[in-house]
Amino acid sequence: MALVHYRPTMHKVTIEDVERRIDSATVNRPLTAALGASNLAINYYELAPGDSFAYGYHAHEAQEEVFVISSGTVTFETEEGPVDVESGDAIRFAPGEYQQGTNTGTERVEAVALGAPQDGGDFDLLRDCEVCGDRTSQAIEWTDDRDAKVTRCLDCGERTGRFE
Repeated sequence: MALVHYRPTMHKVTIEDVERRIDSATVNRPLTAALGASNLAINYYELAPGDSFAYGYHAHEAQEEVFVISSGTVTFETEEGPVDVESGDAIRFAPGEYQQGTNTGTERVEAVALGAPQDGGDFDLLRDCEVCGDRTSQAIEWTDDRDAKVTRCLDCGERTGRFE
C-alpha cells in the first residue's frame, strides 16, 4: 500500500494588513479567510473600554469558542456570573453556552477568538430592549447606507444598539 503524503498549505498574514470590519469591537480583523482556515473561525480584536466581543449576550448552537487575552482584562458575563480573564489567560465556552466578554477596565484589550466548527449553526443573541422592558432576542442588520450595524429587538422591532 502506498503512503499518501500530506502537504499542508501554510498561510502567514500580518494582522494589520487584514481589513477591519464593522463590529461591536473598536477593531475586529477576521483572520479566517486570510489564513485559509476551513474548519476554524479566527478573529483578532482590540476592545476600547466599554467595547465587547459580541453585540450582546449570546450562544452558538454548534460552535465552541476560545478567547486568548494578550493584553488588558475582559469580564465575561456567564450563566454562572461574571468571570475576569486577564492578559495571559484563555477561556473556553461550549456550544450552547451563553456569554458576553466586555472590556470593563480603562486599558485597551487585545485578544484572539477561535471558534470551531467555523459554521457554528444558529446564533441566539440577547440584548436589553427598553420598549419590552426585558432582555430579548435580537437581529443584527446593516444600516441603509451600510456605514454601521444595528441590533433590533425581534419582539417589538425597536433598535437597541448601533455599531460603527
